[in-house]
Amino acid sequence: MFDKALDLLLVHCQGEIGKLIIGGAPDIPGATMLDKMNYINTVDDSLRRFVTFEPRAHVAMSVNLLLDSTRPDADAGFIVLQPDRAHPMSGSNCICVVTALLETGRVAMVEPETVVRLDTAAGLIVARAQCKDGRCLSVSLDNVPAFVLALDAAVQTQDFGTIRADIAFGGVFYALVDVDQVGLTIEPANARALAEAGIAIKADLKGQVAVNHPEIPGLDEVAYVMFRAQEADGSIRTCTTLKPGRVDRSPCGTGSSANLAAMYARGQVAVGDRRVSRSIIGGTFTAEAIGGAVVGNLPAVLPRITGQAWIYGREQLRISPDDPFASGFALSDTWGPQVDAL
Repeated sequence: MFDKALDLLLVHCQGEIGKLIIGGAPDIPGATMLDKMNYINTVDDSLRRFVTFEPRAHVAMSVNLLLDSTRPDADAGFIVLQPDRAHPMSGSNCICVVTALLETGRVAMVEPETVVRLDTAAGLIVARAQCKDGRCLSVSLDNVPAFVLALDAAVQTQDFGTIRADIAFGGVFYALVDVDQVGLTIEPANARALAEAGIAIKADLKGQVAVNHPEIPGLDEVAYVMFRAQEADGSIRTCTTLKPGRVDRSPCGTGSSANLAAMYARGQVAVGDRRVSRSIIGGTFTAEAIGGAVVGNLPAVLPRITGQAWIYGREQLRISPDDPFASGFALSDTWGPQVDAL
């Protein structure tokens, strides 16, 4: 655990909160960022639970643990902490981290563009921030290679019968589901129903869909179900669902990368093409195919995700040795139907 207090910067990306621990965190054992993430997930999750559960947090947010890089070619490292586990990569959180590093001076800002290299458990992320007057106007992430394991995989569900899902990697693994298969549309009024449908489908995937990253040990689970819909203007409406039961407020950078891989595999996009991803509340990312690659023996696409984040405050979290809720808690009234599985 850590001593006394944590300092956090409050940041959001297109409405999705991605706080950043900037002081007070303990050293996390491990030679690589992947080792450190696995340590949090398998050995000691006390820090994650402290910052992601009530009474210090709420369901609709993530916390990014800022760390020194474990590799010589990166400026900093980070791990995404969420209520279910630590995750290797997140586009919205990455944009929050880059914005925070530059606007607080932790990495020197160069106008009009600053390149920031980030060490993540999914690999090296190269970010290009457009900067003016001390602000990040946009951040473009050259994400890790995105690839498809299966297109139109048949998934038996308890609530919706047999549905089809694309299983793809965009920094984490996704099940990409056309939203009309669950009888819903992606709009704010359906947020609760979408969250519950996505979490139920994630549970249904167990035993039916197996994933393993060919080159990164330990990346072996479908992290999220993302619903999608094609808009009339060519954009993709997205809705990523997160345990124990909520929806992403942002258009989802890793999910947009995974969906770009699915479109690339189908021949619907080529290198140089761009697609706009639009969230449930109307925020936008641009997903661009900037090249091809191979992961293991699988064809992949190199995604570039562009969006913007905003710093909106700071906070300090303090712990008392007699605090009865040091490990946090979550209740189903707000956290969703599978809260007991956390």
